[in-house]
Formats: sequence, C-alpha cells, structure tokens
Amino acid sequence: MTTAVVVGSGPNGLAAAVRLARAGVDVQVLEAGDTIGGGTRSAELTVPGVLHDLCSAFHPMGAGSPYLATLDLERYGLNWKWADVDCAHPLDDGDAGLIHRSIDATADGLGADGPRWHRMFGDIARNFDILAADLMRPIANVPRHPLALAAFGPRALLPATVAARWWRTEKAKALFGGVAAHAYYRLDRPATSAVGLMITASGHRYGWPVAEGGSGSIAQSLASMLLDWGGKIDTGVSVRTASDIPPSDVVLLDTSPRGALSIYGNALPTRVMKAYNKFRRAPAAFKVDFAIDGDVPWTNAGCARAGTVHLGGSFDEIAAHEKAVTQGVMPSRPFVLVGQQYLADPTRSAGTINPLYAYAHVPNGYTGDATEAVVRQ
Repeated sequence: MTTAVVVGSGPNGLAAAVRLARAGVDVQVLEAGDTIGGGTRSAELTVPGVLHDLCSAFHPMGAGSPYLATLDLERYGLNWKWADVDCAHPLDDGDAGLIHRSIDATADGLGADGPRWHRMFGDIARNFDILAADLMRPIANVPRHPLALAAFGPRALLPATVAARWWRTEKAKALFGGVAAHAYYRLDRPATSAVGLMITASGHRYGWPVAEGGSGSIAQSLASMLLDWGGKIDTGVSVRTASDIPPSDVVLLDTSPRGALSIYGNALPTRVMKAYNKFRRAPAAFKVDFAIDGDVPWTNAGCARAGTVHLGGSFDEIAAHEKAVTQGVMPSRPFVLVGQQYLADPTRSAGTINPLYAYAHVPNGYTGDATEAVVRQ
C-alpha cells in the first residue's frame, strides 16, 4: 500500500489527507501543536463557556469550496450558520452599506449604485461555481470555462482603487473597499480587485457563514472523516528536519515556505529554494477577543444584524490604512474587522455573555499594543 505523511493539520493538510485516504493511501498526519486545525481552531479564551475563533471566522469560500462540497461533512458534524446580514460597513455619518446573500437586497440598499452593484457582481455570482473550479486549480492547467474566466479577468486584474471608481456613492465604494482589504495589500496595486470581487460574489452565492460550534468544527469534521477512512493523526510531533518524518512514499507539507525550507533545505531544487528564500510575509493582524454582556450598541441597526462589520471609514481612508501598514507604518485608525459570530451561532455564548471577535491590520512584525486603536474604531 502506498504511504503518505502530511506535516501540519490545517484545513489544507487535512483536506489533502482525506483525499489520499479515500484513494486508498495509508496516511499519517503530524501536528506540532496539542490540537489540530491550524487557523481553523476555537477555544474558550475569556469566560468559561464562551467560545472564540482563534483565527479564521467566516467561510464564504469554505461553503463554496468545490472540493469540500464532495465530502458530505455534515455527516461528520459540520453545519454552516448565517447571520441575517453578511457584512456591514458603517460610515461616519451613521449610514452603512450592507451585503446580503441576496444581490437584490444588497443593491436595494445602495440607492443610485444599486444597478451598478448588479452589473459588477451579477455575472460573477451566477458563474461563481465554475470560476471557483478554475481559479482554485493549480495554475498550470487549461481553464475549463475560458469564456467566464475571460469575462472575469479584466475586472480582477484592476487595482481596487481603479475598480472603486465604478461606483458613484461613498457607501458602495467603502463597502467594496472593506472586502478588497482582505487582500492584505496596497489597494493601488494590480489584481487587488480580485479579492474583493470573489469574496463578495461568493457571499452572493453562498453567504458568509460560520461553522456551528466554532471554526474548529471544520477541522474536526475533516479529521473525523480521515479517521473513518483509516488515516492517523499524531499531535505534539514537531518536524524540524526531514529526518523527523517517518519513511513514506509521499510527503505533503502544510507549512509556510520558510517551514518547508527549514525541513528540507538543500534537498530542495535550487529554484524552489530561491523562491522560498524570497518569500516575504504580508501585513499582520492584531486580534482582540472580548466577552460582552448583551450586544454591541451600534448606532446603525444594520450593524446589529451583521455577522461581519468592517470599520475603516471611506474607501480612501481604507486605501490609506492599507498602504501605511504595507510600508511598515502603524496608522492611528487602522482597518478593523469585527466578528459577531454568535448572531448566527448562539451555541458560542454563555447566557447573556457573547464572544466578540476583532482584529486590526498592522505592519508585519508589529510589537506594539493595538488594543486601544481597535476599541476606538
């Protein structure tokens, strides 16, 4: 029997392990931590019984994943839950743009820009499944849906600052800018529109759900399926060099490029070594977890119903914030994302005490304390 070792138990590593196990491969997953999941983990960080997501929180691309859709993970405990509103972006004048799963409901709230929102996202949302099937494949592949990809490509290649000119109102521009900021890069750079387009379109296709019981449920469901197919998972196993990996026919690394380089070093092809050495990390997130009694007293009612709230002001302000952190400068008013996962999944709360998730975009390697900046926003 063919054997494989997967180093790292993040969602990518677990998904790969499941794929191999279902194909009849004897798979072993090695995880350095005490718990599996990588970025898809949840824990009681503040008050007993109040469950917080440690990293990833909302999963439009998970609900829309072509691969995960083939696995029937509901059988293993994965259930998606949605808030009434997927995303809100409040402005200083008290108004807010709202992203609903329904593109019609979203457009209705954008006034004069409603028809333009339809024209920008309508075809991408309708074609999301076939676009995702092409975009999530390895790069060296012939597109299966070249016409849909050709229609998407010109918009995706634009800097977000250029794409934002499509809209006339600040509300629509800011709403798009908050999603595009998930690129974690300067919005005046080519292809930063792609992130805003795909995440928004995935929301119009699948919504922005959370995993019931915390994001850790995603990893747990994959792990349960892997074990069901005969795979093995060992936690607390640190892999520092290739000698730490048991003999196997196949090795998959669910690590960073630097992690792969430290494990295999000179055994890697020269071009791969050079590429991994050149890898540079993007700006970082400074995350604060709160336990609150009741709800956030938002002045805009839409924010009180939204799973995600983007706090960054106007599009121009967001672009300035993202440019600053990319250049290593901490802005006084950083872009902040607030997660109210408990609105969709009340199992995360303990009585009236709810978990509130918030993070700010900060420069890579930032050593300061951005808590007050998060609270001010």
